[in-house]
Amino acid sequence: MQANSILKVGFAGALILLLGSCEEGSGGRSGFAAQYAVARDALETGNYDRAKRSYARLMNDAGPLRPRLQLEYAHSELRDGNFAEAARLAGGLANSQKGTARSAALAVQGTAQHELAQQLLHDGETQAGKQMLLAAKTALEELLKNDPDLDPLGSMAGRKAAIDSRLNRI
Repeated sequence: MQANSILKVGFAGALILLLGSCEEGSGGRSGFAAQYAVARDALETGNYDRAKRSYARLMNDAGPLRPRLQLEYAHSELRDGNFAEAARLAGGLANSQKGTARSAALAVQGTAQHELAQQLLHDGETQAGKQMLLAAKTALEELLKNDPDLDPLGSMAGRKAAIDSRLNRI
């Protein structure tokens, strides 16, 4: 748990440093931090349409923060129930990242794929649901193997266990 807190503080510090170093003026960087705060607040308060619009506006001017914003945009899609889009976005991001950034994207991808699989299975699409469960399992296995500190409370491990259980019943 302490490692996760340190990781969060490190991310927050880096984000503040990068956002604080953005130049103001005609380059479109003025207000980047304020715009990010709007996007993040919208995500955290459940205003997913606003979050997605805000993240989309920030992406072109994000520089090295672009992958982080892409992840948060994908997370907005996930929380809004757009599981296929969230899986697609997070999967694309995971393919372009390494290390912990890849693992964070895999967490969103695997979660979205699991939720999509449950919808497919509920709708009677057993084969498509099974394939999506297998994809979710693969994403979550890699996350848990490479960055277990990203799952301090065991929610991703629990999700993977639920996937394994469901696969055994299909």
